[in-house]
Amino acid sequence: MSFDEQIPRYGTHSVKWDMMQTLYGIPQGEGLAMWVADMEFRPPECVQRALERMLALGVYGYYGDDAEYLEAVRWWMQTRHGWVVESDQIFTTHGLVNGTGLCLQAFTRPGDGVILTTPVYHAFARTIKAAGRKVVECPLTNDNGRYQMDFAAWDAQMTGGERMLILCSPHNPGGRVWTVEELRGVADFCRRPDLILVSDEIHHDLVYPGYSHVPMAVAAPGIADRLVMMTATTKTFNIAGSHTGNVIIADPALRKRFGDTLMALGISPNSFGLFMATAAYSPEGAEWVDGLTTYLEGNRRLFDEGIAAIPGLAPMRLEATYLAWVDFAGTGMAPAEFIARTEKQAKIATNHGAAFGMGGDSFLRFNLGTTRAQVAEAVERLQVAFADLQ
Repeated sequence: MSFDEQIPRYGTHSVKWDMMQTLYGIPQGEGLAMWVADMEFRPPECVQRALERMLALGVYGYYGDDAEYLEAVRWWMQTRHGWVVESDQIFTTHGLVNGTGLCLQAFTRPGDGVILTTPVYHAFARTIKAAGRKVVECPLTNDNGRYQMDFAAWDAQMTGGERMLILCSPHNPGGRVWTVEELRGVADFCRRPDLILVSDEIHHDLVYPGYSHVPMAVAAPGIADRLVMMTATTKTFNIAGSHTGNVIIADPALRKRFGDTLMALGISPNSFGLFMATAAYSPEGAEWVDGLTTYLEGNRRLFDEGIAAIPGLAPMRLEATYLAWVDFAGTGMAPAEFIARTEKQAKIATNHGAAFGMGGDSFLRFNLGTTRAQVAEAVERLQVAFADLQ
């Protein structure tokens, strides 16, 4: 397929486009939606064909016999990530925010501390707070535009009330691909205060040339007794509306606790998501992802060059994901001013950095999972909006 095709999404119940005017005050038809983390591309043809077969049958009953689906998950993890997963370790959830909520219910109690390495994906904190748990922010260090982990500082923060750490790997919004040494450092850190480690690896397929994602289960196999892995097809193949994710647990005791929680809440997967995921995790799907990452790398390069040309703006170098993290601190502007210029003058809807936690106030997150033409237009609009700095 051509990733350059602009697919009209207004009037399709797209939260990204149809809620932009309500939430940002940007008139329909004038704005660029670069906030919600879905892409502007159709999924590979194999996914489309799977849905067409369902439509042709015309009966939408309960899904059964998931052996083909589980084998597709196992094949993908081993082939693309060098990670051997057994079928009985795989639970299917309604996406990974749902998976996060289920982990909180299964492995923590109200009032427990849950650690986030901030700034990080904003839905984590929202879900933790809604579950009556306490968000504990262990801030990442911004080392010349690249996030690093400070385990000594994190150790000093521990009070004994923490029960879980949620890791975002690769990191959203900073785009870091954590090294094996860093992942093992996280594992060691979790051992010291006896934490459950939930590793959200939803962006693991969207990694740029020169970098290699290693699953936590592969990097630190010795922590299986406290490790919960989360993966999904949704970000990789732009099928987030299917709300299908996987929680993968090797340890039998943890697996039972999670399975009991899933059962108690009456959760089972929807058939559309399972058919789509099975089709996506295939050689055809793999070829599509390789083309996608090449295209996204071109978008990243165009965006970074254009933004870096604006004095005071500093994009973090993406190693993975299609979510650009831009620091406006060098402008000397308060967040209200650079947000107003971005939304009111450039008419671009972005995610505000403060929502990602400690260390995010001076940033905005831009979604580059769109056409090259839209990325170029966004750069041009921002250069005009901040023209007085040039």
